[in-house]
Amino acid sequence: MTRSLRFRLAAGALISIAVALSLVWYVLGHLFEDYLADQYANEMTAVSDALGARLAIEDGNLRLASEPSDPRFQIPAGGRYWQITAEGGETPLRSRSLWDQELSRALLLPDMYCGFHQAEGPDGGVILVSIKDMVLTEGDHQTTFTVYTAFSKDDMEAALASYHWPLMLMLIVTGALLLLASFLQGLIGLKPLSHLRREIADIRAGRSSQMGASGPAEVTPLVNEINMLLSERETAVERARARASDLAHGLKTPLTVLSHLAEALPADRREMALQQIELVRQRADRQLQAARLGVEQMATTSLIGISGKLVSVLSPVTRSRGIEWTLDIDPDITIQADPADVAEAMGNILDNAVRFAERRIEISALQDREMTVLRIGDDGPGAAPDRYASMLKRGVSGGEEGMGAGLGLAISRDIATAYGGDLQLDRSRLGGLEVALCLPNKALANLQPNSFG
Repeated sequence: MTRSLRFRLAAGALISIAVALSLVWYVLGHLFEDYLADQYANEMTAVSDALGARLAIEDGNLRLASEPSDPRFQIPAGGRYWQITAEGGETPLRSRSLWDQELSRALLLPDMYCGFHQAEGPDGGVILVSIKDMVLTEGDHQTTFTVYTAFSKDDMEAALASYHWPLMLMLIVTGALLLLASFLQGLIGLKPLSHLRREIADIRAGRSSQMGASGPAEVTPLVNEINMLLSERETAVERARARASDLAHGLKTPLTVLSHLAEALPADRREMALQQIELVRQRADRQLQAARLGVEQMATTSLIGISGKLVSVLSPVTRSRGIEWTLDIDPDITIQADPADVAEAMGNILDNAVRFAERRIEISALQDREMTVLRIGDDGPGAAPDRYASMLKRGVSGGEEGMGAGLGLAISRDIATAYGGDLQLDRSRLGGLEVALCLPNKALANLQPNSFG
């Protein structure tokens, strides 16, 4: 089932309108059908009564003083018919419109239509018949007879059609107007939600810290809950920062003491101990940075600014080795991500590039509507493609034995994944390794804190 409120409201309105209009169609159709059947029944009753009033008995037989004046009775298959059948079996009296057709109960069709009997008419069509038994008394003589009055079924169906088509058109127009009204109602009713989305986007981008209190009464409780959540989140961030600072201060002194103690070790062990102490310090720094990921406010980060700062920091290291830098990034490329997270991810990749590059390092970036791809390539020895997957795992280094702890690329990938992106390895056009850091232009709405290392 779709998760769109607008679609649900539209579907509910469509079903409700369709059911309501179908009910209106059914009720009005049957009311008019009953009304029309009553009109025809009254007309046939009036004809039967008029014929009965004009009958007389002459020489023991029924005689009609005068026929109804309606000209349709005089025209063959004229659409109106009557017949008088005496009980004695004498030749029935009938209208000229019946021509040589004779009505009887035995010739009636089994099915009735709107309360009328059906029979075949003089033109082969169906006629609707009303039957009335009557008794005529004249002196001591009493005669029982049956009066058949009929009309064409096509006449009634044409009258029903002339009513149903305008009714259908009216209901279609009414349904369209109601659907339009429901669409406008949904558009106007859900507009506050769009306003809330913009306010939340401003909070994530760091342009505001709280949501405004203005809005419909139904939305105000939600806004209050979100503001309370933001306040609790800010409190949690401050506590996390305080704990991170305490942890960093607590680790600094023991690591410094261990470094001094390691100086007293034999040369072969001293170097290994210092490397391990430095490894612990680097891992602690990365864990402290990772603890902030997804908790700090989102900000608009310029890639050219972050890249320029990192290159200026690493240039003194590469200048002595004669390594050249190529930076090809559009100044307008920005992403919604914490600058420290982007710097951490890029810094780990650049550390590897500086370690293995021989003469050149290239940095470039491309951006489409959804994703920004930052590519960092070098002209170093690179790695075999079958090692790319393992190089993104923790503890696996892409270089020679002992060169690096194999954490940089794994941490960078974790950062990219936390923002809804990815990190990919390939062979660069310079011949070495190329790392593609893919980050969405807008951070995930459900970004959660992650722990790396």
